[in-house]
Amino acid sequence: MYKVKIFSSIKEISSSAWNSLISDLDASPFIRHEYLLAMEESGSVSPSTGWTPCHFTIWDDTGHQLLGAMPFYLKSHSYGEYVFDWAWANAYKEHGLSYYPKLLSAIPFTPVGGSRVLGSDQVANSHLLQAILDFAKAKEISSVHILFPPQADEKLLSDHGFLRRESIQFHWQNQSLDRPGEFLHDFEEFLYTLNKKRRNNIIRERQSVIDAGVSYTHVPGSEMTEANWDFFYDCYATNYFNHGNAPYLNRDFFARIGASMPEYIHLIFANFEGKPIASSMIFRNRDANSQERAYGRYWGAIQGIKNLHFETAYYQNIEFCIREKIAIFEGGAQGEHKIHRGLIPVNLYSMHYLVDERFYDAVQNFLKREGTSMYRYIDELSDHHPIKQTS
Repeated sequence: MYKVKIFSSIKEISSSAWNSLISDLDASPFIRHEYLLAMEESGSVSPSTGWTPCHFTIWDDTGHQLLGAMPFYLKSHSYGEYVFDWAWANAYKEHGLSYYPKLLSAIPFTPVGGSRVLGSDQVANSHLLQAILDFAKAKEISSVHILFPPQADEKLLSDHGFLRRESIQFHWQNQSLDRPGEFLHDFEEFLYTLNKKRRNNIIRERQSVIDAGVSYTHVPGSEMTEANWDFFYDCYATNYFNHGNAPYLNRDFFARIGASMPEYIHLIFANFEGKPIASSMIFRNRDANSQERAYGRYWGAIQGIKNLHFETAYYQNIEFCIREKIAIFEGGAQGEHKIHRGLIPVNLYSMHYLVDERFYDAVQNFLKREGTSMYRYIDELSDHHPIKQTS
């Protein structure tokens, strides 16, 4: 009835066939063929970086019509995932077992939610998932992990034995207090939605950047020049080096997405004394049939100015979303400081399957305890909610 095929490069799959499977209204641009291909062809994702492409697809019985697909990678480490399983790897090692390679379905180096199981044929999707688990067992792969799938896929995954792990991110929502169901008119109205403490904090931070003499330029992806991209990459790489790490992505990756999907990209540049000193990048999902989302991905600066980070990576992005009538701005993983900038905590999750029954049971018990702690943490964060209470 079905044929399952595994591809060592997404280039071997038609871009139109892959993208036609993207039906989730909240699907991000990161699941698109162009983005994943740029990861591979730039060498940012490759066996040498510990990400070996292993994309699973399911076809009709003729083998000509693509019905479903999942991006997968054989991982030799756990870097660049933003869901931390190092303790699980150590437990395997202590018992003389190999945790790596593991199978991972995720957007490399990108902690955003969205479609992982592509295609609307649920019977085919179920068959595909079972084939993936059978592959892992046959190849003696320790585990299968699916990071940040949509809530709608939880039942499909749990029916195949995947265990849910809770996670948290911080998102900004474009919602008027006085006009329920409508977007904000401007940044001033956004400030009005905040409690006094958060509102005054943002006003002070923004004013300090203005007083320092910083101005901003917004550049759509279609208008980016090579000089723009060079400067952006300098900022991106500098941010990683300042934290003692090498950047995950290389300059060629950004050149490729700039050429293949510019309509999904928007850049913001901070200028001081006539020269750019910082930049940030936004992706947008560009779905006319749903409320649009924006994703704040990368930021960096070559010169330090107080509160430059908050203005460049948050406030300019929020102003952009208000102007463009974008419903949600995803500020990324980690960072309670985002609450102070008007973002609110949002519960995301990942799904995990461990082939060894002993470790499966142990991880299942651990995730129950961890999940209880995560929900408690989310409740604690609600005490610092930035939106003012209305009667």
